[in-house]
Amino acid sequence: MPPQPVQAPTGRRRAAQETTAGTGSVPMPPEVPAGPVPPSGPVPPSGPVPPGDEGGAADSTQGRAFSVRTLGQGVPFAQQVAQQQNSGSGRRRKLATPPAETERPAAPETAARPHPLPQQRLSAPTEGRAYEIGAPDEGAAEGPEPLDGPGGAVEVANEPAPRPVDDELPPEPLDNPRRLLVWPAPDVSTQQALSDRGYRPVIVHSREEVDAQIAAFPAALFVDPLTGPITRTALQSLRQAAVAAEVPVLLAAGLGQATREAAYGADPAVLLKALAPRDSEQHPSRVLLIEEQEEIALALTATLERRGMQVARAATDSEAVTLAAQMRPNLVVMDLMQVRRRRAGIIDWLRANGQLNRTPLVVYTSASLQQAELPKLSSGETVLFLAERSTSSEVQSRIVDLLAKIGTN
Repeated sequence: MPPQPVQAPTGRRRAAQETTAGTGSVPMPPEVPAGPVPPSGPVPPSGPVPPGDEGGAADSTQGRAFSVRTLGQGVPFAQQVAQQQNSGSGRRRKLATPPAETERPAAPETAARPHPLPQQRLSAPTEGRAYEIGAPDEGAAEGPEPLDGPGGAVEVANEPAPRPVDDELPPEPLDNPRRLLVWPAPDVSTQQALSDRGYRPVIVHSREEVDAQIAAFPAALFVDPLTGPITRTALQSLRQAAVAAEVPVLLAAGLGQATREAAYGADPAVLLKALAPRDSEQHPSRVLLIEEQEEIALALTATLERRGMQVARAATDSEAVTLAAQMRPNLVVMDLMQVRRRRAGIIDWLRANGQLNRTPLVVYTSASLQQAELPKLSSGETVLFLAERSTSSEVQSRIVDLLAKIGTN
């Protein structure tokens, strides 16, 4: 067996030799043999050893305490480094130290390769159109073509929005005639009087037509049955549409007096009941009547109460304001000649309390009534009926003034 080379002393062995040689250095502690280090803390008592196992294998751990902190100790450092290098963990290698050439993995081939040149042009298209993009010709100016040239981008201006139809127009300027919904069509004198005061009459026949005009904020709905008859159903439908849209409602009519056989008009209560709203089905309509003539007031009160309506009578416009604050009327009926044109009255009170847009107004003319015939109303010899209103200049002027007062914003 060939002789083994003598290993040069390293570390602790060299220090030990120098100590024994008498060099005068500080003696080193004796070398601790490499082996498992006993735990520093107290060892828990082991369990009882079964009989017959006292002489077991030397490497058996049964009956002996051990600590996980001792695992791996006693292994030479060189062997641990070799194991780590073989496992490829590299935890103890500095980041700046590159790995050995043998440890570097083979890099894939990523060298840039020139693109293959096209061998042939695009063939003729069989259907549709084909386009080809190539390099600019030699000596030609490079870069994109200007967009404003032939085939370039086209600037599209914003198209103005189409104007809505007449029924959907927004509110008109103040210098234009304000819309006034009328039904039926006004007569010639009324049309001229409304135009002279800056109104544009718009004829409506149904609830749908009223709803179509709401966007233009009409001044009011004026019902004037001079040129045609009106029905209760149509009147009620128009009133409901106007009240829902918060548009004031004004009805103008005339009162006539005759015997029951000679009366050619309808009972005023029939028309007023269709026009008067109610708080609920269980509550009757509350009517505020403004009439200074005792006989006319009693006759109208009697006919309205027969139709199931409650009536409160005021002789003047000032008394009407006091009564309105107490009863909150659903309908106001008054003589046109008693409407205050310049001073505050029932119209102003309704507007101030937010009731003008939900309380229809009925004005009537009684110029055809004879003062000497009025007592016959109390005795029942004559009755009141709806007739055509007066078209005198004074009446027309008062109606237009009342519309202006109602339609004031």
